[in-house]
Amino acid sequence: MMYKIKKQTAAFLALFMLLIFTSCGVNKDIAASNTSNPTTDLTSSAALSSAAFSTSSDIAASVTSSREISTAPNKTTASKAAVSKKGSASSVSNSKAASSKQKTTSSKAQKDKYGTDPIPSGKPTPKEPQNETVDRKTVLHCTFSISCETILNNMDKCDKSKKAIVPKNGVILKATRVSFYKGESVFDILRRVCKENGIHMEFSNTPMYNSAYIEGIANLYEFDVGSGSGWMYKVNDWFPNYGCSRYQIKDNDLIQWVYTCDLGEDVGGGVQQK
Repeated sequence: MMYKIKKQTAAFLALFMLLIFTSCGVNKDIAASNTSNPTTDLTSSAALSSAAFSTSSDIAASVTSSREISTAPNKTTASKAAVSKKGSASSVSNSKAASSKQKTTSSKAQKDKYGTDPIPSGKPTPKEPQNETVDRKTVLHCTFSISCETILNNMDKCDKSKKAIVPKNGVILKATRVSFYKGESVFDILRRVCKENGIHMEFSNTPMYNSAYIEGIANLYEFDVGSGSGWMYKVNDWFPNYGCSRYQIKDNDLIQWVYTCDLGEDVGGGVQQK
């Protein structure tokens, strides 16, 4: 009996010891499992770190790439700058050329505020009537005439209603010596001479040219003998390129009013006059 109890006790102890060892093995596995997790975490951390470094490398590469991109635009900018500089140089060159051309054009045809072309060298410059004072104490003299001789060679173009009033010799007022005051203009003398001699004269003021425009004398008007017909004046055989109100007469000047049928070409006052 006693032997049987000892045998059961020994079996129980063996079982107990087996349980203890088994428990230790489980704990060891658990410990190993717990130990392996940090390793995995470290590996994961290392992977994340590696990924981070990779990302940093990508960032570095991106920065480098960005610098390259930044450099490329700089090259492009430099290229554009070169083009711009070239364009600027071209523009400057064109500007100089334009300026030179403008100066050349200006020197050839620079007009005053009333649209008057440059006055030929040696010829009287226009005098603005509003700025001039007539000296009635100083009496001067000039020779004055009015002619429409050109109409005689263009009677076929003359308005039918005007043919009868054209003088047979084309002279409306023969060369006459007249008196005038210092400071008076060609227009002043024309108006007075026509009034004194009973000659019809009609004019209109043209502020744009700061002068009177003579529309008709002795009932002969512009366009009565074609589209290029009208009245012109010349002083000392020169046709001024400005209005008669702006031409100030000097002592002993020769003033001639002439009718043209061809824009001055038939009386020596065409566009080629110098």
